[in-house]
Amino acid sequence: MTLAKNLGIYHQSGVKSSSELIEAHAPLVKKIALHLLARLPASVQLDDLMQAGMIGLLEAAQRYSSAKGATFETYAGIRIRGAMVDEIRKGDWVPRSVHRNARRVAQAIKAVENRTGNEAQDADVAEELGMALSEYHAILTDANSGRLFSLDELNESGDLPIEETGASDNPLDGLASASFRSTLAAAIEQLPEREKLVLSLYYQEELNLKEIGAVLGVSESRVSQIHSQAALRLRGRLSEWRHEDGR
Repeated sequence: MTLAKNLGIYHQSGVKSSSELIEAHAPLVKKIALHLLARLPASVQLDDLMQAGMIGLLEAAQRYSSAKGATFETYAGIRIRGAMVDEIRKGDWVPRSVHRNARRVAQAIKAVENRTGNEAQDADVAEELGMALSEYHAILTDANSGRLFSLDELNESGDLPIEETGASDNPLDGLASASFRSTLAAAIEQLPEREKLVLSLYYQEELNLKEIGAVLGVSESRVSQIHSQAALRLRGRLSEWRHEDGR
């Protein structure tokens, strides 16, 4: 459904207070779009993100209730970002090899850590995969540029999130249970310090990769690799959560 049709439906059935919410929070759409755009390939256009984000804002205004326990800005931000991520994924611009290699890395990290009982280092994972360290780093860079890694993309299966209405790619809308959230938080806490710091600066402080590199004194590409490795380490460690939880 196009944005214009959504607006038409909204104006027919909307409420004045919702209209005011949309007008007041429209700048939030551009802010989130620009934040995402800095992490995406040049093929993704700002206008496409903003159109998807406006639909997310409209849906937020229609569905919001103060009983949800969050401010409208917080709730709308989640819906806006989720709509943008959905739109990006519909484009299917990520080569299958990137997804395949990311899965291989997650499995290799898990295998090394299960075998040694220690955190898998870059060289350990590269050796497990039977490749040079430079090749392993290239895979990490591709994984980070080819996918929107999010802590909230990891559901009980260690893959994509689940929305209240069923299967969905919408992040934050659907971590399935408090039990998994607790497990995810514990897994993040157990990450190597540098990986944990990168995730904190990226998701909580909302710094971009270049800014994080300046903080850590490393290149932007190295931050990208650390970020990917942290996400894939989490995926590997959480891959059997459903089984361990007795599901």
